[in-house]
Amino acid sequence: MTNAPYGVDVEKTGLSAALGRWMYRSGRPNRVASLLNRASAILGAVGVWPSRMVTLEVRGRRSGRIISFPLVLTEHEGERYLVSMLGEGANWVSNVRAAGGRATLRHGRSEAVRLEEVDTRVRAPILQRYLQLAPGARPHVPVDRRAPLAEFEQIAAKYPVFHIQADPPSPQDTLS
Repeated sequence: MTNAPYGVDVEKTGLSAALGRWMYRSGRPNRVASLLNRASAILGAVGVWPSRMVTLEVRGRRSGRIISFPLVLTEHEGERYLVSMLGEGANWVSNVRAAGGRATLRHGRSEAVRLEEVDTRVRAPILQRYLQLAPGARPHVPVDRRAPLAEFEQIAAKYPVFHIQADPPSPQDTLS
């Protein structure tokens, strides 16, 4: 699944791609990746990085504590999305589902959001856009960012995509 000459995708075979795969070889971040994710979450939350770098805060499904994840916000056709580069096994995906989609996005400011999972049939163009914006995700997704949409359609079911909607505070939230 590559458009590169001789079937070699340089983005997926270089040193940084190998390092990216090593940091997530078990499907979860190793210690190095966890440390880098923590630093990225802090930088994203305070708004130091580009606006597409955000920190997702969601209640942990087991611990009940607020857990932070650095993510790339993807815009497509005027809407905002979050994509799981690690697919279904990503911890934040399970936490968002357990929290009913309620979460907070941070990038210099805090925004209460509701994340709604996007139907598999409409994920392909969002995944394609995501790979254009998120070079760190490219080693984890088996499709080249320049591949035709049909190749993204083949993998869409394996990579959760969430539509970001504003979540205004409920009346109970404002009474405290």
